[in-house]
Formats: sequence, structure tokens, C-alpha cells
Amino acid sequence: MTTSDVSFNEADIPADRPLLEIRDLAITFDTSGGEVKAVRNAHLTIMPGETVAIVGESGSGKSTTALAAIGLLPGNGRVSGGQILLDGEDISNASEKRMIELRGSTIGMVPQDPMSNLNPVWKIGYQVKETLRANGQPSGPEDIAKVLAEAGLPDAHRRAKQYPHEFSGGMRQRALIAIGLSCQPRLLIADEPTSALDVTVQRQILDHLEGMTAELGTAVLLITHDLGLAAERADKVVVMYRGQVVEAGPSLELLRNPRHPYTQRLVSSAPSLASRRIQVAKDLGIETDELLAPTEAVVEANLPDDVLEIKDLTKVFKLRSGVGRATDFTAVDNVSFTVKRGTTTAIVGESGSGKSTVAQMVLNLLPPTSGKIIFDGVDTSTLNRKEIFAFRRRVQPIFQDPYGSLDPMYNIFRTIEEPLRVHKIGDKASREKKVRELLDQVALPQSTMRRYPNELSGGQRQRVAIARALALDPEVIICDEAVSALDVLVQAQVLNLLADLQSNLGLTYLFITHDLAVVRQIADHVCVMEKGKLVETGSTDDVFDSPRQDYTKALLNAIPGARLMLPPEVA
Repeated sequence: MTTSDVSFNEADIPADRPLLEIRDLAITFDTSGGEVKAVRNAHLTIMPGETVAIVGESGSGKSTTALAAIGLLPGNGRVSGGQILLDGEDISNASEKRMIELRGSTIGMVPQDPMSNLNPVWKIGYQVKETLRANGQPSGPEDIAKVLAEAGLPDAHRRAKQYPHEFSGGMRQRALIAIGLSCQPRLLIADEPTSALDVTVQRQILDHLEGMTAELGTAVLLITHDLGLAAERADKVVVMYRGQVVEAGPSLELLRNPRHPYTQRLVSSAPSLASRRIQVAKDLGIETDELLAPTEAVVEANLPDDVLEIKDLTKVFKLRSGVGRATDFTAVDNVSFTVKRGTTTAIVGESGSGKSTVAQMVLNLLPPTSGKIIFDGVDTSTLNRKEIFAFRRRVQPIFQDPYGSLDPMYNIFRTIEEPLRVHKIGDKASREKKVRELLDQVALPQSTMRRYPNELSGGQRQRVAIARALALDPEVIICDEAVSALDVLVQAQVLNLLADLQSNLGLTYLFITHDLAVVRQIADHVCVMEKGKLVETGSTDDVFDSPRQDYTKALLNAIPGARLMLPPEVA
């Protein structure tokens, strides 16, 4: 019997035999500079029906290890040592034909980046249909709609007829999850499967994965940089650092007693765990000033005047509903709040809540339908062209998508220098000095100046975007999901940087995010938005300790790690 004749049946697996076992795995990449050993002596075991999480920062080897298990390493990568055993069969160097047989019905994959993993010219439903057909599954309209609905996409029949560009980032990620789960694989490799999703939708998707594990015996290999999510969702956690497994064990045990210094750093930096530590301390009556992450900005009791005042802000979009017809869609509905100078105000809510639309209006990138935005006592709608140019210098954005917010034709020096040139600040030498200082501030080597965005990781690109926003020494920075693309250690570093800058320069932040764990660490004031309306507002402590709205309670309950009861010593 050849390997191609091997059939995989869950009932055939002995209960004590791993579904997937990786032994002493080594992965090597051939580059122009020679061989690069990306993974060394990696090992992990996944039993049938078990969820195992691999955590680590970018470049740690966690995604590379998973890609090797499904036979999707890049062309210059190869397994150079060790074994990958699937149900006892070594697939580390299996033929392409054999790997194609295994993919889909036996091993499923949910990749991280929805923009590069969905075909832009195929409708979403067709892409689901292709997966179902390739694995011999029913692929009618009802089957496609069911797959999309199970992944959390509403109005699935209509969504199936749309293209990826018509979906939000979170919806595209859900479509990828739908495709990965469509054939009910026995092992699902989920590479940051919910990084683009709101916490409530994230919980829905992860609850669905848990349901599959219970009902079908599906095993899950979860790759994430969120240690709180890993600990809450996985039976075991494997920590990777610089291509090696440095620690592994039951998730709660590893959280409570991390032995390796790198694991200890991850535990101390994870926003969701920091939020939980604060809550545990409060429950025990402990003062939390010393327990807050160092990113917490210290705000004087007597706050200065309002730098931003939002009054009855409304934005209505015209949506085409047919030839010559349009319907009104109210994205922001009569929103009012103020932002004190030198503080951080967070706007939180799910995708579609209107929070990013508010940010775009504050930045003068979208005109309000009605209402006022008052900056430093002046109504921004009354500004002339010269005054708007001056306003741009004082209010700067950091956008969410580090792939789309940097010009691929500009090197990093030109990218960061551009605001200085546009505003005619300094000469060539002083601008270069400023760029070097900014790179130091965001912890990027100065050699980065001559590189291009496609040569950087997502986290590095976001740090470049932050450096560019800081170039003009602004007074207000609008951060639209500015740290959502970063690993927890880099995220903590960036939040520390933002807090230090706020303390030293008196900066004001308007922080748009769906991550309430981050909000707990950095914000002084919270505004909660739902379906365009401001449903709750107050100090961070008030909103977290005594939420009034059910929607706010649902957001707080959905924080990864919120259900973990950490002992005080971890705090």
C-alpha cells in the first residue's frame, strides 16, 4: 500500500496516540546571504480533540512551524531535520500529491492576512464553493451560506455574492475562517485567526472552534501573540523564541509559574492579562497604581482645558440601492464628548459602530453631516485652506493598516521625512537628523532608513507610521487601532513610548480601538459606541468597574483572559 492509499479515520487513532507530533524539527531557508536556520529542535504534541497554542513574537518561528506541518513552506524553505508525524505518518518530506490529499478534509488552515489570501476577482461564495468541491463536499448555495453563517457572517446569502473588497477587514477574516472550517478538518491550523476581529466576534468565532473540538474531535493548533487568548482557549501553550521552543506546558500552569525569562516578559506584557491583574487587585482591595503597566499615563487631578470638543456630531452616507436610487445610512448619530488636553480618550466598539468615522471627521478627512468639531476653541468647519494646513501639523493620525498607510515607492527615510518637507521644516541635514531620532524613539535601527515597506514586517511598518506621525511634534494624535498589528512585547513598547511622549510633551491621544484590554492600560476616559450612537462614557475605572449598558458588559466579558482567575502573585 502506497502513502497515497492511506485513509485517515478519527476512529482509527488510538486514544493515547497524538494526532500531530513534531519532533526535533529544523527548518532552513536558502537566502542570498546563505542558509538561515529559522526553526531549531522544535517539538510539540497535539492529541485528538486538543487545542494547543504557539505563542511568540514576530520572527520566533511559530508560523513557520505551522506552515511546515501543512506543507506550505515558501519555495526557499525546507524541513532540514526532525519529523512531523500526522497520525503516526511522517509527512515532513511528503510528496505534493500527498499533502494535497491531506489539506482541507484532514488539515485545515486559517491564514493571518485576509487581503493576500482571498482572490480579489472571485466572489466570496465562489471561493467557499471551490474549497467544498475540492474536498468532495456538497457545494450548493445553501451549503455555502451555512459555512459563512457559522463563521459569524450575517445575511450569508447576500454576502456570498460579494467580492473581498466589499468586506471590512474583520469580515474578510471571517470569510477565511469559513473556508478553513468548511470541510470540518480533523486538525485546524489557525494562524492569528481573530487578529482583525472585535472582541465579541472573536469570542463567537473561538466559541465555534471549541464547539467543533467537542463535537467532532477536531484538534486546533492556535498561533497567536495574545497570551491571554492562548491561556483561555488552549489546553497547552508552547512558547517559541528565536526559532526554538523555550517553554511548554498546561496553559494556566505556564501562566502562573512562567520559568523562562522570555515567557515571564510575555506574561507581564500581555494587555489582557494586565487588565485581569488590575481587576484581581481591585477585588482584593489593593491599590493598583504600582500594578498598572508602565504605559499608564499619570494625569494631574486638575486637568487643563478641553483641546477637542465634539458637539452633536452626525454623519449620513448615501448608499446606492438601485439605478437612480439611494438610501441614507447614519454611521454616526448625534455624538458628543470632550477630550482634555494631555489625556487619552479611547473610543471603543465593534466594527461598524462608527468609531473610525468619528476619527476621520476629527481629522477633517470627512465633512460632518451636522454637528461641530471644536479644536482649541475653533470650529474646524470654519477653517480656510491655509488654516487647515496649519491644523494638519497640530493633529496627526496613526492609521490601522500598516500595509496600506505607507507608500510602497518611498523608502523609510522618505516616508518619515515627507511631513517635514511638506511643511518646509529644516534643511536636508536637520531633517535627516530628525528622522534618525524618530527611528530611535520607535526602536528601529537607523539602517532601516534605506529599506522599503515591503522589506519590513507588519509591526515594523506600524512603527514607521508612528514615527511619521511624530515628525511634526503634533499636539493631538488620533490612533486608529494603532497597535492592533503588533506583538504584545512590541505593543507594550509602543504604548510605553506613547505614554512617555505624552508625559514629556503634553500630547493628547484619541485612541480608536476594539481592544478593551489595551484601553484599561492607557486610557483616562472611555467612550463606548454601538451602531453609530454613544451609549456610555466615563472614566476608565468607572466604565470597567461599573458598566451600565449590557453592550459594554458584553465587550468587557469578551476580553481574552477575562475568565481567568490569576492568583495575586502573578500580578
